[in-house]
Amino acid sequence: MRGMRVTVHRQRWFQIFIGGVVLFIITERVLRITDNPNYFPTVILLGAFVVPVTFITFFYEHVRDRDISQPLLTTAFLAGGMLGLAAAGVLEYGTLQNMSIIGLFGVGLIEESAKLIFPIVMYIGWRYIHEADGLLFGIASGMGFAALETMGYAMVALIQSRGNIVVLEQVLFLRGLLSPAGHAAWTGFVCAVLWYERGKKGHVAINLPVIGAFILAVLLHSLWNISASLGTLLPSAAISTSISTFIIAIISLILVIWRFRKARNVISTTGPG
Repeated sequence: MRGMRVTVHRQRWFQIFIGGVVLFIITERVLRITDNPNYFPTVILLGAFVVPVTFITFFYEHVRDRDISQPLLTTAFLAGGMLGLAAAGVLEYGTLQNMSIIGLFGVGLIEESAKLIFPIVMYIGWRYIHEADGLLFGIASGMGFAALETMGYAMVALIQSRGNIVVLEQVLFLRGLLSPAGHAAWTGFVCAVLWYERGKKGHVAINLPVIGAFILAVLLHSLWNISASLGTLLPSAAISTSISTFIIAIISLILVIWRFRKARNVISTTGPG
């Protein structure tokens, strides 16, 4: 029993997180000391990627199917994020001109659809059949989207603040901290249900549970956007909007953890692959 016990500090996800945080702090300190703008890209890259990579690694270590290689999961992270961000950017161009309530729901619909591009390719291929596979592809694609989006927000914040490091750090910290409860949770949840329903039916199944999971993800995403927008437009409502965002984050994490435990139990019972 003692030999099977793995302490936290020996787990790869924890090592990645600590290593990434240390590198971020070192680079940020060098940036402050030297005031050399050449370090801004490194600070932004580390700030945007440390939490997403840590989150993906945690799930990969605990629920992975042996058929999913690290290079493939890395591809899901990078390609899934890039494809999703590019598709969402094109489709959202008109929607973002009018940030009404309906427009924010439109953004949620577009982004949740765009993040599914790479996972759907894997889904159609049929090789990866477990719910755990869908969960991993969804989380990787969602986290890739979140990391690249964070880099964009950080760059905009840096330009608008005229190189204010404090503003940059605030954006990176807040978005990094919330990223597991946002894009990754929503896409991971939808993909887990999508894969589970196919496994249960034995064929491609876009049924009521899948549609319901997608609608729920869009709803949570849209409410998140609405809460964030109200907090920006109405500083007096900052506390209430922060509470709303926190509640949405908890619900989102509960959903993805529920599918995570379910998928993990199946892998433990039947074995991977």
